[in-house]
Amino acid sequence: MTNAAAMLTALGDPTRQSIIDALSRGPLAVGQLARVLPVSRPAVSQHLKVLKDVGLVLDRQEGTRRLYQVDPEALAVLRRHLDTFWERSLAAFEQRTRSEEDHDDPSGGGDPA
Repeated sequence: MTNAAAMLTALGDPTRQSIIDALSRGPLAVGQLARVLPVSRPAVSQHLKVLKDVGLVLDRQEGTRRLYQVDPEALAVLRRHLDTFWERSLAAFEQRTRSEEDHDDPSGGGDPA
């Protein structure tokens, strides 16, 4: 599984999506995340482990607590991966549109000059 595929799999869980959404606003500790999510602190920790394992989340020690944040480099990898689907879809749409235009044109080709 590619790194982007692993990230997409991890983001298939709604709780992990909510965690990424919350962390996109800035670094947070487990307790802060647990206060805004409908799951326990241990559950938040488990979800953060999954997100960290696929590279979407970074953590750092600050005093007595550990802060988590979204890794912007990982989001860039994910975006590039998704962009390839977008580009392929646009190319396929363009090809289909041209094919239909050629089919509808009785002269068999393009614009009259």
